[in-house]
Amino acid sequence: MQWVKILSGKDEALKRIKPGTTQLLVVHEQRICLARIENEFFAIEDKCSHNGESLSKGKTNYVGEVVCPWHGYRFNLRTGRESGERSRDLETYPVKVDESGFYIGL
Repeated sequence: MQWVKILSGKDEALKRIKPGTTQLLVVHEQRICLARIENEFFAIEDKCSHNGESLSKGKTNYVGEVVCPWHGYRFNLRTGRESGERSRDLETYPVKVDESGFYIGL
């Protein structure tokens, strides 16, 4: 696995990624949906496995899922599992934040 530095640190991440929101990130030609719930960050494959919609256009919910804006499929941000087991699970990416920066593992 390769750690890719995305931001300068946690302060910048807290400013750029608002709680309950998602954001598209393209790293090495991979589309990744960044999400934040309270002060915890998540990275998950950006393409809904049901119909291909970008999850970064969706929102997060109170149980730690990203909700696809098209048909409402919900994916657990920690595991990538689709809540209703109606489509394949998504890939998740580890996130680490330390004094040297905000990183995503690919």
